Amino acid sequence: MRVAHKALTATLAIAMLAGTAACGSSSDDGDAAAGGIYYLNNKPEIADSMKALAAAYTKETGVPFTVQTAASGTYQQSLKSELSKSQPPTLFQVLGQSGLDTWKDYAANMSDTEIYKQLNDQDLALKSDDGNEVLAVPVVTETYGIIYRKDLLQKYFELPNATIKDVKDINNFEALKTVSDEIQTNASALGVKGAFASMGFDASSNWRWSTHLASIPLAFEFAKDNVTKQPSSIKGTYLKQFKNITDLYLKDSTVPTSALSGKTMDDSLSDITTGAAVFFQNGSWSWPDLVSGGLKADQIGVLPIYTGIPGEEDYGMSTGSETFWCVNKQASEESQKATKDFLKWLITSDKGRETWSHTMGFTTPFKTFTGEYATDNPIVKAADEYQAEGKKNVQWAFLYDPSDEWKTNLGNSLLEYAQGTSDWDGVKKAFVDNWATEYETTKANQG
Repeated sequence: MRVAHKALTATLAIAMLAGTAACGSSSDDGDAAAGGIYYLNNKPEIADSMKALAAAYTKETGVPFTVQTAASGTYQQSLKSELSKSQPPTLFQVLGQSGLDTWKDYAANMSDTEIYKQLNDQDLALKSDDGNEVLAVPVVTETYGIIYRKDLLQKYFELPNATIKDVKDINNFEALKTVSDEIQTNASALGVKGAFASMGFDASSNWRWSTHLASIPLAFEFAKDNVTKQPSSIKGTYLKQFKNITDLYLKDSTVPTSALSGKTMDDSLSDITTGAAVFFQNGSWSWPDLVSGGLKADQIGVLPIYTGIPGEEDYGMSTGSETFWCVNKQASEESQKATKDFLKWLITSDKGRETWSHTMGFTTPFKTFTGEYATDNPIVKAADEYQAEGKKNVQWAFLYDPSDEWKTNLGNSLLEYAQGTSDWDGVKKAFVDNWATEYETTKANQG
Protein backbone atom coordinates (compact mmCIF):
# COMPACT_ATOMS: atom_id res chain seq x y z
CA MET A 1 0.00 0.00 0.00
CA ARG A 2 2.79 2.41 0.87
CA VAL A 3 4.49 1.86 -2.49
CA ALA A 4 1.20 2.14 -4.34
CA HIS A 5 0.37 5.44 -2.69
CA LYS A 6 3.68 6.98 -3.67
CA ALA A 7 3.11 6.06 -7.29
CA LEU A 8 1.33 9.25 -8.28
CA THR A 9 -2.36 8.50 -8.82
CA ALA A 10 -2.04 4.93 -10.05
CA THR A 11 -4.99 2.91 -8.88
CA LEU A 12 -4.63 0.68 -5.88
CA ALA A 13 -5.58 -2.32 -7.93
CA ILE A 14 -3.06 -1.70 -10.68
CA ALA A 15 -0.34 -0.95 -8.17
CA MET A 16 -0.87 -4.29 -6.53
CA LEU A 17 -0.53 -6.10 -9.85
CA ALA A 18 3.14 -5.30 -10.19
CA GLY A 19 5.27 -8.43 -10.45
CA THR A 20 8.65 -9.75 -11.41
CA ALA A 21 9.70 -11.98 -14.24
CA ALA A 22 7.99 -15.34 -14.07
CA CYS A 23 9.72 -17.72 -11.73
CA GLY A 24 8.92 -20.97 -10.00
CA SER A 25 10.22 -23.63 -7.68
CA SER A 26 11.98 -26.73 -8.85
CA SER A 27 8.66 -28.52 -9.09
CA ASP A 28 6.67 -28.43 -12.33
CA ASP A 29 3.02 -27.62 -12.87
CA GLY A 30 2.07 -31.28 -13.11
CA ASP A 31 2.47 -31.62 -9.36
CA ALA A 32 -0.78 -29.73 -8.80
CA ALA A 33 -2.73 -32.42 -10.63
CA ALA A 34 -1.12 -35.04 -8.40
CA GLY A 35 -2.27 -33.41 -5.18
CA GLY A 36 0.36 -30.72 -5.03
CA ILE A 37 0.06 -26.94 -4.72
CA TYR A 38 0.53 -24.35 -7.43
CA TYR A 39 0.48 -20.73 -6.26
CA LEU A 40 0.26 -17.86 -8.76
CA ASN A 41 1.68 -14.93 -6.79
CA ASN A 42 1.03 -11.25 -7.53
CA LYS A 43 3.43 -9.71 -5.01
CA PRO A 44 6.89 -9.17 -6.52
CA GLU A 45 8.48 -8.22 -3.22
CA ILE A 46 7.95 -11.73 -1.84
CA ALA A 47 8.81 -13.78 -4.95
CA ASP A 48 12.08 -15.18 -3.58
CA SER A 49 10.79 -15.51 -0.01
CA MET A 50 7.70 -17.33 -1.24
CA LYS A 51 9.78 -19.81 -3.22
CA ALA A 52 11.92 -20.46 -0.14
CA LEU A 53 8.81 -20.94 1.98
CA ALA A 54 7.38 -23.38 -0.58
CA ALA A 55 10.61 -25.38 -0.52
CA ALA A 56 10.55 -25.49 3.29
CA TYR A 57 6.93 -26.67 3.24
CA THR A 58 7.73 -29.43 0.76
CA LYS A 59 10.69 -30.52 2.87
CA GLU A 60 8.51 -30.68 5.98
CA THR A 61 5.41 -32.29 4.47
CA GLY A 62 6.50 -33.93 1.22
CA VAL A 63 3.80 -32.01 -0.68
CA PRO A 64 5.04 -30.65 -4.04
CA PHE A 65 4.70 -26.88 -4.19
CA THR A 66 5.13 -24.66 -7.25
CA VAL A 67 5.31 -20.86 -6.97
CA GLN A 68 5.12 -18.59 -9.99
CA THR A 69 5.15 -14.80 -9.99
CA ALA A 70 3.62 -13.03 -12.97
CA ALA A 71 5.70 -10.72 -15.13
CA SER A 72 5.43 -7.03 -14.31
CA GLY A 73 1.93 -5.64 -14.74
CA THR A 74 0.50 -8.84 -16.18
CA TYR A 75 -1.15 -10.60 -13.25
CA GLN A 76 -4.68 -10.51 -14.63
CA GLN A 77 -3.53 -11.74 -18.03
CA SER A 78 -1.36 -14.42 -16.42
CA LEU A 79 -4.21 -15.54 -14.18
CA LYS A 80 -6.58 -15.83 -17.12
CA SER A 81 -4.03 -17.85 -19.05
CA GLU A 82 -3.02 -20.12 -16.17
CA LEU A 83 -6.57 -20.88 -15.05
CA SER A 84 -7.37 -22.19 -18.52
CA LYS A 85 -4.61 -24.80 -18.38
CA SER A 86 -5.06 -28.45 -17.52
CA GLN A 87 -2.99 -27.99 -14.35
CA PRO A 88 -4.12 -24.54 -13.17
CA PRO A 89 -3.07 -22.68 -10.03
CA THR A 90 -4.61 -24.15 -6.90
CA LEU A 91 -4.11 -20.88 -5.03
CA PHE A 92 -4.44 -17.42 -6.54
CA GLN A 93 -5.24 -13.86 -5.55
CA VAL A 94 -8.01 -11.42 -6.46
CA LEU A 95 -8.14 -7.69 -5.90
CA GLY A 96 -11.22 -6.86 -3.89
CA GLN A 97 -14.84 -7.58 -4.72
CA SER A 98 -14.46 -6.58 -8.36
CA GLY A 99 -11.64 -9.09 -8.74
CA LEU A 100 -13.74 -11.80 -7.16
CA ASP A 101 -16.65 -10.96 -9.45
CA THR A 102 -14.34 -11.66 -12.39
CA TRP A 103 -13.02 -14.99 -11.10
CA LYS A 104 -15.78 -16.27 -8.81
CA ASP A 105 -16.42 -19.31 -11.01
CA TYR A 106 -13.01 -20.56 -9.89
CA ALA A 107 -13.36 -19.75 -6.19
CA ALA A 108 -13.98 -22.68 -3.85
CA ASN A 109 -15.94 -22.37 -0.63
CA MET A 110 -13.48 -21.60 2.18
CA SER A 111 -16.01 -21.61 5.03
CA ASP A 112 -14.47 -24.75 6.51
CA THR A 113 -10.87 -23.55 6.35
CA GLU A 114 -8.76 -22.67 9.35
CA ILE A 115 -7.61 -19.52 7.62
CA TYR A 116 -11.20 -18.22 7.57
CA LYS A 117 -11.97 -19.40 11.10
CA GLN A 118 -8.90 -17.60 12.45
CA LEU A 119 -9.74 -14.18 10.96
CA ASN A 120 -9.91 -11.43 13.56
CA ASP A 121 -12.79 -9.91 11.62
CA GLN A 122 -14.66 -12.41 9.47
CA ASP A 123 -16.58 -9.58 7.83
CA LEU A 124 -13.42 -8.86 5.83
CA ALA A 125 -13.84 -12.11 3.89
CA LEU A 126 -15.61 -11.95 0.53
CA LYS A 127 -18.68 -14.12 0.09
CA SER A 128 -20.95 -15.50 -2.59
CA ASP A 129 -23.92 -13.43 -3.76
CA ASP A 130 -26.25 -15.29 -1.39
CA GLY A 131 -23.80 -14.94 1.49
CA ASN A 132 -23.67 -18.68 2.13
CA GLU A 133 -20.11 -19.35 0.96
CA VAL A 134 -16.78 -17.72 1.80
CA LEU A 135 -14.97 -17.35 -1.50
CA ALA A 136 -11.94 -15.20 -0.65
CA VAL A 137 -9.92 -14.51 2.50
CA PRO A 138 -7.73 -11.42 2.97
CA VAL A 139 -3.99 -11.92 2.65
CA VAL A 140 -3.02 -8.95 4.80
CA THR A 141 -4.86 -6.05 6.42
CA GLU A 142 -4.12 -2.37 6.52
CA THR A 143 -5.83 0.45 8.32
CA TYR A 144 -6.05 4.22 8.23
CA GLY A 145 -7.40 7.10 10.25
CA ILE A 146 -6.25 10.36 11.83
CA ILE A 147 -2.79 9.77 13.25
CA TYR A 148 -1.90 12.14 16.07
CA ARG A 149 1.09 13.14 18.14
CA LYS A 150 0.36 12.13 21.72
CA ASP A 151 2.83 14.65 23.13
CA LEU A 152 1.33 17.58 21.22
CA LEU A 153 -2.26 16.60 21.94
CA GLN A 154 -1.36 16.39 25.63
CA LYS A 155 -0.06 19.96 25.46
CA TYR A 156 -3.50 20.97 24.18
CA PHE A 157 -5.27 19.08 26.99
CA GLU A 158 -3.14 21.01 29.49
CA LEU A 159 -4.26 24.40 28.17
CA PRO A 160 -6.37 26.10 30.83
CA ASN A 161 -9.06 26.93 28.27
CA ALA A 162 -9.14 23.52 26.57
CA THR A 163 -12.73 22.26 26.29
CA ILE A 164 -11.68 18.61 26.05
CA LYS A 165 -9.15 17.08 28.43
CA ASP A 166 -8.88 13.42 27.36
CA VAL A 167 -8.46 11.69 24.01
CA LYS A 168 -11.21 9.22 24.94
CA ASP A 169 -13.66 12.11 24.71
CA ILE A 170 -12.79 12.64 21.04
CA ASN A 171 -15.32 10.12 19.73
CA ASN A 172 -17.34 12.07 17.18
CA PHE A 173 -16.97 14.93 14.73
CA GLU A 174 -18.21 17.63 17.09
CA ALA A 175 -15.47 16.74 19.58
CA LEU A 176 -12.83 16.46 16.85
CA LYS A 177 -13.78 19.88 15.48
CA THR A 178 -13.72 21.42 18.94
CA VAL A 179 -10.22 20.15 19.61
CA SER A 180 -8.98 21.03 16.13
CA ASP A 181 -10.39 24.56 16.22
CA GLU A 182 -8.93 25.21 19.67
CA ILE A 183 -5.52 23.90 18.61
CA GLN A 184 -5.64 26.22 15.60
CA THR A 185 -6.57 29.18 17.79
CA ASN A 186 -3.76 28.37 20.22
CA ALA A 187 -1.19 27.32 17.64
CA SER A 188 1.47 29.78 18.81
CA ALA A 189 1.10 28.81 22.46
CA LEU A 190 1.34 25.13 21.52
CA GLY A 191 4.32 25.67 19.24
CA VAL A 192 2.58 24.26 16.15
CA LYS A 193 1.63 25.70 12.76
CA GLY A 194 -1.79 24.10 12.63
CA ALA A 195 -3.97 21.30 13.87
CA PHE A 196 -3.76 19.21 10.69
CA ALA A 197 -0.74 18.42 8.56
CA SER A 198 -1.18 19.85 5.07
CA MET A 199 -3.55 17.74 2.98
CA GLY A 200 -2.03 18.53 -0.39
CA PHE A 201 -3.54 18.04 -3.83
CA ASP A 202 -0.23 17.13 -5.42
CA ALA A 203 -0.33 13.72 -7.11
CA SER A 204 1.64 12.16 -4.23
CA SER A 205 -1.07 13.17 -1.76
CA ASN A 206 -4.33 13.61 -3.70
CA TRP A 207 -5.37 9.99 -3.13
CA ARG A 208 -5.91 10.82 0.55
CA TRP A 209 -8.82 13.01 -0.57
CA SER A 210 -10.28 11.17 -3.54
CA THR A 211 -9.73 7.58 -2.37
CA HIS A 212 -9.43 7.34 1.40
CA LEU A 213 -11.39 10.31 2.71
CA ALA A 214 -14.14 9.84 0.12
CA SER A 215 -14.39 6.21 1.23
CA ILE A 216 -15.76 7.19 4.64
CA PRO A 217 -19.15 8.59 3.54
CA LEU A 218 -19.38 5.85 0.92
CA ALA A 219 -18.77 3.12 3.52
CA PHE A 220 -21.58 4.37 5.74
CA GLU A 221 -23.92 4.77 2.77
CA PHE A 222 -23.17 1.23 1.61
CA ALA A 223 -23.68 -0.12 5.13
CA LYS A 224 -27.03 1.66 5.42
CA ASP A 225 -28.19 0.34 2.04
CA ASN A 226 -26.71 -3.16 2.48
CA VAL A 227 -24.51 -2.75 -0.60
CA THR A 228 -22.26 -5.80 -0.98
CA LYS A 229 -21.05 -5.39 -4.56
CA GLN A 230 -20.17 -2.49 -6.82
CA PRO A 231 -23.31 -0.38 -7.34
CA SER A 232 -24.17 1.23 -10.66
CA SER A 233 -25.02 4.48 -8.89
CA ILE A 234 -24.76 6.11 -5.47
CA LYS A 235 -26.90 8.60 -3.56
CA GLY A 236 -24.35 10.73 -1.76
CA THR A 237 -26.26 10.17 1.48
CA TYR A 238 -23.47 11.57 3.63
CA LEU A 239 -22.10 14.32 1.41
CA LYS A 240 -22.89 16.87 4.12
CA GLN A 241 -20.60 14.98 6.48
CA PHE A 242 -17.95 14.69 3.78
CA LYS A 243 -18.08 18.49 3.56
CA ASN A 244 -17.71 18.73 7.34
CA ILE A 245 -14.36 16.96 7.40
CA THR A 246 -13.18 18.62 4.18
CA ASP A 247 -13.82 22.08 5.61
CA LEU A 248 -12.05 21.14 8.84
CA TYR A 249 -8.96 19.90 7.02
CA LEU A 250 -8.86 23.07 4.91
CA LYS A 251 -9.44 25.55 7.74
CA ASP A 252 -7.30 24.04 10.51
CA SER A 253 -4.20 23.36 8.42
CA THR A 254 -0.53 24.21 8.73
CA VAL A 255 -0.80 26.14 5.43
CA PRO A 256 -3.42 28.34 3.77
CA THR A 257 -5.71 26.64 1.25
CA SER A 258 -4.06 28.62 -1.54
CA ALA A 259 -0.88 26.58 -0.98
CA LEU A 260 -2.46 23.13 -0.99
CA SER A 261 -2.40 22.53 -4.74
CA GLY A 262 1.35 21.96 -4.71
CA LYS A 263 1.77 20.41 -1.28
CA THR A 264 3.17 16.87 -1.34
CA MET A 265 3.11 13.83 0.90
CA ASP A 266 6.65 14.70 1.99
CA ASP A 267 5.38 18.10 3.13
CA SER A 268 2.65 16.43 5.15
CA LEU A 269 5.06 13.95 6.69
CA SER A 270 7.37 16.79 7.62
CA ASP A 271 4.50 18.60 9.34
CA ILE A 272 3.79 15.67 11.65
CA THR A 273 7.36 14.50 12.27
CA THR A 274 8.72 17.97 13.07
CA GLY A 275 5.81 18.82 15.33
CA ALA A 276 4.30 21.48 13.09
CA ALA A 277 0.97 19.61 13.20
CA VAL A 278 -0.91 17.49 15.70
CA PHE A 279 -3.03 15.44 13.26
CA PHE A 280 -2.15 13.58 10.04
CA GLN A 281 -4.53 11.49 7.94
CA ASN A 282 -2.75 8.35 6.80
CA GLY A 283 -2.46 4.62 7.43
CA SER A 284 -0.43 1.74 8.73
CA TRP A 285 1.85 1.78 5.67
CA SER A 286 3.14 5.22 6.72
CA TRP A 287 4.76 3.92 9.91
CA PRO A 288 8.21 3.36 8.34
CA ASP A 289 8.17 6.97 7.10
CA LEU A 290 7.21 8.23 10.55
CA VAL A 291 10.07 6.23 12.06
CA SER A 292 12.44 7.65 9.46
CA GLY A 293 11.25 11.08 10.55
CA GLY A 294 12.34 10.36 14.11
CA LEU A 295 9.08 9.37 15.77
CA LYS A 296 8.71 6.49 18.20
CA ALA A 297 5.75 4.21 18.81
CA ASP A 298 4.86 5.79 22.15
CA GLN A 299 4.46 9.18 20.44
CA ILE A 300 1.76 7.95 18.06
CA GLY A 301 -1.97 7.48 18.51
CA VAL A 302 -4.79 7.19 15.98
CA LEU A 303 -8.39 8.43 15.84
CA PRO A 304 -11.08 7.23 13.47
CA ILE A 305 -12.02 9.72 10.75
CA TYR A 306 -15.09 11.35 12.27
CA THR A 307 -17.35 13.34 9.93
CA GLY A 308 -20.64 13.72 11.81
CA ILE A 309 -22.41 10.63 10.51
CA PRO A 310 -25.01 9.37 13.02
CA GLY A 311 -23.68 6.42 15.02
CA GLU A 312 -20.02 7.05 14.17
CA GLU A 313 -19.17 6.66 17.86
CA ASP A 314 -19.66 2.92 17.42
CA TYR A 315 -16.98 2.65 14.73
CA GLY A 316 -13.21 2.44 14.81
CA MET A 317 -10.75 2.87 11.99
CA SER A 318 -11.09 2.16 8.29
CA THR A 319 -9.65 -1.32 7.91
CA GLY A 320 -9.51 -3.69 5.00
CA SER A 321 -7.52 -5.57 2.42
CA GLU A 322 -6.95 -5.19 -1.29
CA THR A 323 -5.62 -8.67 -1.93
CA PHE A 324 -7.50 -11.91 -1.20
CA TRP A 325 -6.67 -15.59 -1.49
CA CYS A 326 -8.88 -17.94 -3.46
CA VAL A 327 -8.61 -21.71 -3.67
CA ASN A 328 -9.34 -22.93 -7.18
CA LYS A 329 -12.43 -25.13 -7.11
CA GLN A 330 -11.62 -26.42 -10.57
CA ALA A 331 -8.39 -27.97 -9.32
CA SER A 332 -8.47 -31.58 -8.18
CA GLU A 333 -10.01 -32.28 -4.78
CA GLU A 334 -6.63 -33.52 -3.57
CA SER A 335 -4.96 -30.27 -4.58
CA GLN A 336 -7.71 -28.18 -3.04
CA LYS A 337 -7.23 -30.01 0.25
CA ALA A 338 -3.46 -29.67 0.01
CA THR A 339 -3.81 -25.95 -0.60
CA LYS A 340 -6.13 -25.44 2.35
CA ASP A 341 -3.75 -27.44 4.54
CA PHE A 342 -0.88 -25.19 3.49
CA LEU A 343 -2.85 -22.05 4.38
CA LYS A 344 -3.54 -23.52 7.82
CA TRP A 345 0.18 -24.27 8.23
CA LEU A 346 1.06 -20.74 7.13
CA ILE A 347 -0.91 -19.10 9.93
CA THR A 348 -0.33 -21.66 12.70
CA SER A 349 3.21 -23.04 12.32
CA ASP A 350 6.25 -21.25 13.69
CA LYS A 351 7.96 -21.31 10.30
CA GLY A 352 4.92 -19.99 8.46
CA ARG A 353 4.20 -17.19 10.92
CA GLU A 354 7.86 -16.19 11.20
CA THR A 355 8.18 -15.93 7.43
CA TRP A 356 4.89 -14.14 6.83
CA SER A 357 5.13 -11.58 9.63
CA HIS A 358 8.87 -10.96 9.86
CA THR A 359 10.68 -12.08 6.71
CA MET A 360 7.91 -10.79 4.44
CA GLY A 361 6.83 -8.09 6.86
CA PHE A 362 3.05 -8.40 6.51
CA THR A 363 0.44 -7.21 8.98
CA THR A 364 -1.90 -10.15 9.21
CA PRO A 365 -5.64 -10.37 9.90
CA PHE A 366 -5.42 -13.62 11.88
CA LYS A 367 -5.82 -14.42 15.58
CA THR A 368 -2.76 -16.67 15.53
CA PHE A 369 -0.31 -13.81 15.06
CA THR A 370 0.21 -12.91 18.70
CA GLY A 371 3.23 -12.67 20.99
CA GLU A 372 6.45 -12.71 19.00
CA TYR A 373 4.45 -12.77 15.75
CA ALA A 374 2.39 -9.69 16.55
CA THR A 375 3.04 -6.46 14.71
CA ASP A 376 4.90 -3.62 16.41
CA ASN A 377 3.15 -1.05 14.23
CA PRO A 378 1.30 1.34 16.60
CA ILE A 379 -1.22 2.29 13.91
CA VAL A 380 -2.28 -1.32 13.52
CA LYS A 381 -2.33 -1.75 17.29
CA ALA A 382 -4.64 1.24 17.61
CA ALA A 383 -7.08 -0.33 15.16
CA ASP A 384 -6.96 -3.58 17.14
CA GLU A 385 -7.69 -1.70 20.36
CA TYR A 386 -10.80 -0.09 18.89
CA GLN A 387 -12.00 -3.49 17.77
CA ALA A 388 -11.29 -4.97 21.21
CA GLU A 389 -13.51 -2.25 22.67
CA GLY A 390 -16.36 -3.47 20.48
CA LYS A 391 -16.03 -0.85 17.78
CA LYS A 392 -16.81 -1.94 14.23
CA ASN A 393 -14.34 -1.41 11.43
CA VAL A 394 -15.26 1.06 8.71
CA GLN A 395 -15.12 -0.97 5.51
CA TRP A 396 -12.99 -0.03 2.51
CA ALA A 397 -15.65 1.34 0.18
CA PHE A 398 -13.02 2.58 -2.27
CA LEU A 399 -12.62 -0.99 -3.48
CA TYR A 400 -15.91 -0.36 -5.30
CA ASP A 401 -14.81 2.90 -6.99
CA PRO A 402 -15.87 2.64 -10.64
CA SER A 403 -12.70 4.01 -12.25
CA ASP A 404 -9.55 6.08 -11.92
CA GLU A 405 -11.33 8.83 -13.78
CA TRP A 406 -13.96 9.08 -11.03
CA LYS A 407 -11.23 9.63 -8.44
CA THR A 408 -9.37 12.09 -10.64
CA ASN A 409 -12.48 14.17 -11.24
CA LEU A 410 -13.38 14.10 -7.56
CA GLY A 411 -9.88 15.23 -6.57
CA ASN A 412 -10.03 18.06 -9.10
CA SER A 413 -13.43 19.19 -7.86
CA LEU A 414 -12.19 19.23 -4.27
CA LEU A 415 -9.19 21.33 -5.27
CA GLU A 416 -11.45 23.79 -7.08
CA TYR A 417 -13.66 23.97 -3.99
CA ALA A 418 -10.62 24.55 -1.78
CA GLN A 419 -9.38 27.34 -4.04
CA GLY A 420 -12.81 28.97 -4.23
CA THR A 421 -13.12 28.58 -8.00
CA SER A 422 -16.11 26.24 -7.62
CA ASP A 423 -18.69 25.48 -4.97
CA TRP A 424 -19.72 22.28 -3.20
CA ASP A 425 -22.21 21.48 -5.94
CA GLY A 426 -19.22 20.74 -8.14
CA VAL A 427 -18.02 18.17 -5.62
CA LYS A 428 -21.51 16.68 -5.42
CA LYS A 429 -21.65 16.32 -9.20
CA ALA A 430 -18.22 14.67 -9.32
CA PHE A 431 -19.12 12.40 -6.40
CA VAL A 432 -22.64 11.28 -7.31
CA ASP A 433 -23.36 11.95 -10.98
CA ASN A 434 -19.94 10.94 -12.22
CA TRP A 435 -20.15 7.60 -10.40
CA ALA A 436 -22.99 6.45 -12.66
CA THR A 437 -21.24 7.84 -15.73
CA GLU A 438 -17.95 6.11 -14.98
CA TYR A 439 -19.69 2.87 -14.04
CA GLU A 440 -21.39 2.72 -17.43
CA THR A 441 -18.21 3.71 -19.28
CA THR A 442 -16.11 1.11 -17.46
CA LYS A 443 -18.64 -1.66 -18.07
CA ALA A 444 -18.90 -0.72 -21.73
CA ASN A 445 -15.11 -0.83 -22.12
CA GLN A 446 -14.96 -4.22 -20.40
CA GLY A 447 -17.64 -5.52 -22.76
